[in-house]
Amino acid sequence: MNQDVLDLARLQFALTAGGHFLFVALTLGLATVVAVLQTRATFSRKPLDARMVRFWGQLYVINYAVGIVTGLVMEFQFGMTWSGLTHEAGNILGASLAVETIVAFFVESTFLGLWIFGWNRLNRWAHLAAIWIVVLTAYVSAYWILVSNGFLNHPVGYGSENGELVLDDPVAVLTNTSALLAFGHIVAGALLTAGFFMAGVSAYHLFRRSPEWEFFGRSLRIGVFLSAPALMVTAVFGGVQFAVLDAFQPMKSAVFSGKTAEIARVQAELTERFGPGDYVPSEAWTRGGALVMLICFALMMYLCFAGMILAAFRKVVFRFRLWHLVLMAGVPLPYLAMISGWVFRESGRQPWVVYGLLKTEDAVSDLSPGTMRLSLTVFTTVFVLLAVLNAWLLTRHARRGPVDAGLGRDERPTAGEGGNGDGTTGEGGTPDAADTLPAPRY
Repeated sequence: MNQDVLDLARLQFALTAGGHFLFVALTLGLATVVAVLQTRATFSRKPLDARMVRFWGQLYVINYAVGIVTGLVMEFQFGMTWSGLTHEAGNILGASLAVETIVAFFVESTFLGLWIFGWNRLNRWAHLAAIWIVVLTAYVSAYWILVSNGFLNHPVGYGSENGELVLDDPVAVLTNTSALLAFGHIVAGALLTAGFFMAGVSAYHLFRRSPEWEFFGRSLRIGVFLSAPALMVTAVFGGVQFAVLDAFQPMKSAVFSGKTAEIARVQAELTERFGPGDYVPSEAWTRGGALVMLICFALMMYLCFAGMILAAFRKVVFRFRLWHLVLMAGVPLPYLAMISGWVFRESGRQPWVVYGLLKTEDAVSDLSPGTMRLSLTVFTTVFVLLAVLNAWLLTRHARRGPVDAGLGRDERPTAGEGGNGDGTTGEGGTPDAADTLPAPRY
């Protein structure tokens, strides 16, 4: 295997997987928040609750729409760049990836479409059911992806036929401890990301003394009170994963701890089991990823606990501008923590792509360095453009606030019923309740 091809292939996968996950984290968390907000709005029938659903739902839809494009690249990468993986372990990974594709691109997308275009058309209970189905299928999709990733990190439930891995125990694969712990960690981390995002956007408007003070005051509190428990759950699942690391991947644990003697012992043990080779992953990436993740956790912990106290005081929520600046600056922290956590998880298992069964160098397709450079250039360019587009759209809509949100606007012609036919009034010529709300001054 040409070392340049291997390095370029790993870099390409790291960039595209990391870029895609930036979208997934906010999508998964914000979808849950929007579903809870809509549940409240469905029961309360209050205009403020409806407007919150539409505003945060619009941001969710933007992030989902751009993120779904980045997810398509992941499917192509397995066949194009990692043919050795699909050849050796495709009998196990193929089923979970296929189910994830069906759930994400058919079920989830279908019901999301019903939710987006079902405003003012579906019964309010059917419309509420649509968003909850979207949320549940998003969780199911994440679970199936982590079933595949869990097998790569801790292979279980497999057999071997003619030198290829085959599925021997489906229940063991589906209940893989590595997958279940990662699933809990990711779901809680996604809620944490959504909480920091909501708090940061709301703090921006409160800092600017927005007339929508009640709207963003409530949104800020939701973000803060969501972030603290989400952070604790994320830490619990992360701590349990650290506790089982010695059993699953002793070399990663030794490298993270910086124990030279333990690294040498595990290296000798792996050499005896699998033959000569370097079984020590990059210490810089492995330890660096873990340390960055832990530093971000510490910073978020201080912000969350201080925020819980500050958010209990109404005047502080609306007038403490220094806190608003801190909340805005804290929005990137969950993203940085989750990406560095993935770097630790994935780089720490090297040189294995399937731990103990298939080396990374044996999983890479037989491509020329020129082909890999072209592929890396194209994919990286596309991902950068999509990330910039997503950031611009989110920033643009977030700065506008809950004014004239496209999502949920009643566009049915109502001229014959006393309206003006442009969709600005509801049935009977009355204003759309979700478009009007008094904006008292401070």
